[in-house]
Amino acid sequence: MATGGNAIRGTRVGAGPMGEQDHGHHADRVAISYWDALGNETVRYFAAGIADEEIPEVIDSPHSGLPAGRDKANPPAVAKTEPYKTHLAYVKERRTDDEAAQLLDDALQQLRERRGLN
Repeated sequence: MATGGNAIRGTRVGAGPMGEQDHGHHADRVAISYWDALGNETVRYFAAGIADEEIPEVIDSPHSGLPAGRDKANPPAVAKTEPYKTHLAYVKERRTDDEAAQLLDDALQQLRERRGLN
């Protein structure tokens, strides 16, 4: 089998001439740098006409997963994660021990009445 001769092998259909650098108009953009607590810099690009309040102050750093801010000298602190709470823990936050005892007594009384034990 002969080799060579197929000039379009490895190119996309409709890709245009090989080596063409201009593939359309590039919109103006601004580069914004973000730093995390470890000193990693991440650059994000935004449209040049975007309002400053639409550019986020904090992002998640792709390098470390930490929050990254626009101030290199004062990167954002890691948010404190709260431990997992059970349903019972949430109930105990809403009810006092006296309220819980009263609710339990009421529920037991209703159960006894339904069963005819009272």
